[in-house]
Amino acid sequence: MAWGTIEDAEFQKFADKVKGKIQAQEVRRAVEESSRRVGTQSLKGVKSRTPVGQYTDGRTGGTLRRGWHLNGPTYNGTLFLIEVENNVEYAGYVEDGHRTRGGGGWVSGKHMLMETLFEIDSMMPALLTPAMKNLGGLFN
Repeated sequence: MAWGTIEDAEFQKFADKVKGKIQAQEVRRAVEESSRRVGTQSLKGVKSRTPVGQYTDGRTGGTLRRGWHLNGPTYNGTLFLIEVENNVEYAGYVEDGHRTRGGGGWVSGKHMLMETLFEIDSMMPALLTPAMKNLGGLFN
């Protein structure tokens, strides 16, 4: 069963255009560059949203903010993977919220990672486009 037709002459023109303009390595490099931009922007956004503790004795925190780091992009043959992590033990409690000591109340989460991911999702076309435009005009 066919869902459409392709005119062979048009397809051959497209194949010649691809063959003459780009190499697989160029595409991979462009996608990797775009992935790195996405990761860097994600890290910047989540760090700026992470609260810094203010203590009654005048000290200022920052352990949680400093705990964010970026892994990747790594390529496993089918996809590029970017990980934004925080290994500080209480990061999940600040992100999602938690009960107070004794169970008498609730501290709402700050959702710094979730809000950053929503922001990055809306920025994705702007983050990917510059690298893709450099592929010899193939996607114009």
